Amino acid sequence: MQQPHDNAASAADTTDNAEELHRGLSNRHIQLIAIGGAIGTGLFMGSGKAISKAGPSILLVYMVIGAAIFLVLRAMGEILLSNLKYKSFSDFATDLIGRPAGFFLGWSYWFMWVVTAVADIIAIVGYTELWWPDLPKAVPALVVIIALLALNLPSVKNFGEIEFWFAMIKIVAICALIIVGAIMVATSFTTPSGAHAQVANLWNDGGFFPNGATGFLGAFQIAVFAFMGSELVGTTAAETQNPTVTLPKAINSVPVRILIFYVGALIVILMVNPWREIDPAKSPFVTMFTLAGIAIAAHIVNVVVLTSATSSANSGIFSTSRMVYGLSQEGYAPKVLGNLSGGGVPRNALFLTSILLLSSIALLYAGDSIIEAFTLVTTMAAVLVIFVWSMILVSYLCYRAKRPNLHRETTYPMPGGVVACWIVLAFFAFIIGILATDKDTLTGLMLMPIWFILLTIGWFVKNSINPEIPETSITQSHPVVDMKAPKNNK
Repeated sequence: MQQPHDNAASAADTTDNAEELHRGLSNRHIQLIAIGGAIGTGLFMGSGKAISKAGPSILLVYMVIGAAIFLVLRAMGEILLSNLKYKSFSDFATDLIGRPAGFFLGWSYWFMWVVTAVADIIAIVGYTELWWPDLPKAVPALVVIIALLALNLPSVKNFGEIEFWFAMIKIVAICALIIVGAIMVATSFTTPSGAHAQVANLWNDGGFFPNGATGFLGAFQIAVFAFMGSELVGTTAAETQNPTVTLPKAINSVPVRILIFYVGALIVILMVNPWREIDPAKSPFVTMFTLAGIAIAAHIVNVVVLTSATSSANSGIFSTSRMVYGLSQEGYAPKVLGNLSGGGVPRNALFLTSILLLSSIALLYAGDSIIEAFTLVTTMAAVLVIFVWSMILVSYLCYRAKRPNLHRETTYPMPGGVVACWIVLAFFAFIIGILATDKDTLTGLMLMPIWFILLTIGWFVKNSINPEIPETSITQSHPVVDMKAPKNNK
């Protein structure tokens, strides 16, 4: 009598899976998505300004922020692997903190990526002007939006492939810079005093902290923006093959990637160029390749930053569509946005994001004052990602309090546990305090309450219209994942 029951269960599972996101992302996709998320355009274009503020101590700034982000990802990883029905961090915030938390986190993350993706489209148009200055601005914007929509519609595997190759371009560019720079240092390319003199650039001319505590702390508000997207791997949980293996591998490699791609690249740049000679208005990558005698340095870096911006816009399309899908499943967004295509892709949510990206065309023709206002909104998006990271940590604290049995049984615990969680939350509060000291970021920070007021109104309106929110499988059960399985399979 047991066999028919098992068959029926299997049939039910098949039916359910047909209506769920497909696990189409392989290990190589997840690894490169994790790298791509950790390497933003801010590294290529914004590191010059950060260096001008902190000098060589910018290396310590990136390491401190990287360590904090790693702990956030570890907390997220432990929670996601405790219940494979979680589709994203919005799901576990709903389950562990409460429905309002999931609503606020989900829509805030959606807003962050919509704004960021629109900014990326505008940046892409700016980069293409190097090659086609007379091309109407709307043309490259439309081409990118249509291309990304077409590539994401068939299946989630397409997104993984796009991000795989985008990340590869960024990796090759940074590795090339490190190799070229190392050769320049070893051959005393920029100074006749020998390699030791170039290495000494890391502490000469004012020391490791040339601008004191003010410059060191001021660099945090620039550097933190470069890590936006590190949490993207958490939105792929529902579409990852064998997540108990691939997610830990992707997260555990983050520190090494930060040391290589951020710290390694900047060490080479600072050794070749004394920090005071780095123009904050230019990419230090362009300066490095130009010093090496590569005449097309500007074009090379333009390809890289164009790729980076397109990758970010692609991530925006992916993450917003998945977040809206999850919100729809929870009853926080219209049901029509939760419809899936035959390939398991939330197509209506993709269309919604693509339509919103068209606003970038209007902003391109609106004039400088609108662009300045738009820059202000992107600052708000950066503040929102700090809110998202903080909510992940708050969810972890609730997870430890409500599900101690799951924490005891996991083989992927967050290092430092609750203590580390509180330390990182204090660090994020410190970052917010620093943002309040800068005129541009202060204005964006002061506008943030408007967003949360709108969300509060939306929450009450939604509950007044539809107070009955159906229970989902996430809130009904909390299965324990056998984290020992991957070890036994090795």
